[in-house]
Amino acid sequence: MNNLCKISSNLTKGQFILSKLRSKGFISAELERFKGVDGRYLAIFEAPRGYSTTVGRKPKIPVPEKYFITTPIYYLNAVPHIGHLYSNVLADAISRWYSILEVPVLFSTGTDEHGLKVQQAALAKRQEPKLFCDQMSQEFKERLKSRGFIYRGHYEGWYSISDEMFVSEDQVKEVTMANGQMQKIFVESGHPVEWMTEENYMFRLSEFEKPLIDWLNKKVIHPEVFEPLVRQFVTSGLPDLSVSRHRSRIPWGIPVPGDESQTIYVWLDALTNYLTVGGYPSVGHQWPVDCHVVGKDILRFHAIYWPAFLIAAGLEPPRRILCHSHWTMQKEKMSKSKGNVVDPFDRLEKYSVDGLRYYLLKDGVPHSDGNYSDDRAIECINSDIVNTFCNLLSRCSAKAVNPDQVFPKFDARAFEELARPEEKTIMESLYQLPDVVDEHYRNFSANRALDAVMSQLYRANAFVQRCKPWELVKSPVHREAINCVLHVALENVRVSAIALIPAIPSLSHKVLDRLGSSRQERTWRHMTLGNDRNNRLGEDHGPLFPRIK
Repeated sequence: MNNLCKISSNLTKGQFILSKLRSKGFISAELERFKGVDGRYLAIFEAPRGYSTTVGRKPKIPVPEKYFITTPIYYLNAVPHIGHLYSNVLADAISRWYSILEVPVLFSTGTDEHGLKVQQAALAKRQEPKLFCDQMSQEFKERLKSRGFIYRGHYEGWYSISDEMFVSEDQVKEVTMANGQMQKIFVESGHPVEWMTEENYMFRLSEFEKPLIDWLNKKVIHPEVFEPLVRQFVTSGLPDLSVSRHRSRIPWGIPVPGDESQTIYVWLDALTNYLTVGGYPSVGHQWPVDCHVVGKDILRFHAIYWPAFLIAAGLEPPRRILCHSHWTMQKEKMSKSKGNVVDPFDRLEKYSVDGLRYYLLKDGVPHSDGNYSDDRAIECINSDIVNTFCNLLSRCSAKAVNPDQVFPKFDARAFEELARPEEKTIMESLYQLPDVVDEHYRNFSANRALDAVMSQLYRANAFVQRCKPWELVKSPVHREAINCVLHVALENVRVSAIALIPAIPSLSHKVLDRLGSSRQERTWRHMTLGNDRNNRLGEDHGPLFPRIK
């Protein structure tokens, strides 16, 4: 008895439980009197391979009461590219997983001064959204100033307009441009820099080395490969940071309170967007952010400047920053001059929203640059979504194999008789899948979660292929066997569909509709609850996902 379970109860309830266990096909069950004075009984039973003994269990990793996740605050200076889409898909997948865990999620995305939450907060104060955002930015700056972290000073140095930042001398090099002229550029981005001398308002960033190191020691940067870069910058000597620009240079922006000659610097202005989305400064506002999702090109702003601003203002810094790498084409940086820029709108039209989401999450890994390939995208989508996921459903929901259009309940004895030794762990691994994908999603490894789901579906497909239900259906004598095959296949599809909601939400819900699963039965808890009743399948609307050509 290697799958031993126990239920303690009084005698009457124990006998009832025992009868239910026997009716569900448990291999062995017996009722024994507890050696105690409380008069309670102990039902000892062995669950058959393939039946969950942890029905209704909680996730192994503690679940938070709520979750706050953000994407970058995107510039409006160009059309969205594949990197923008990847940031949003990553954040959206994580937020959807927490929703499956039944955790209330606050998901923020968009551009600066944009969002329903901000609009609602502004209306509550009977203000226009722009005025509300301007006042919040000014209030945050005033909070820093009142604490002595803002002062007026002279600043000069190399400035990258494209990167919206001053850079140090060792971050600049001189290169020969295509026209033969010499040009100073910012080494990290390759963008031109120019020398600027201004009298601006400055933030005492130099005072925050220790607080930032203490924060970094909590392992807040993920993946960890990016943490040494941030730590090195912090420990190399932080210069004070210019947090305003002269109005003559940047007329568009929020003016510095009490000084109309200065405009608040873009990062001090824009990053307060995260606070306003959380409801700051209202009582009960949601803070800190649980996860900022950012590209590696803006990690410095989110992992150095932003937490320093927050600490200076007496607020908690972010709990986690998920930094992802870039997408390349044929392992070269995408650029319009090379003609290798991927148009996300074109690919969404070609592969569908779910298809492109799946490819980016399956092939993209945050710790290293992804190599975008249309051939690989087509192969990935067709192999995993069409051939593996949808095919398993169609195989066992077609009327030729399933004429009664049912999702049969599990028959343990039939499974024990039908399954070969190497197949007997198919259902055990299925009921372990929720914990496996939970760990991967919460560790920001969506690719590993998808790999785990596909591995499970491969095994289920192999079981169906070996049992050949299209042959079994020809004889009534095989009714128990065919119902067993149908349950194994459809239960694998059901659990996998819930696990795939973060990646392919539209298709997953269509699959669950086809299985007759209600909208209320699509949470992590329902992944762990085995289907123990004969259900009617939902309506058949034909092929759910066309093959990509």
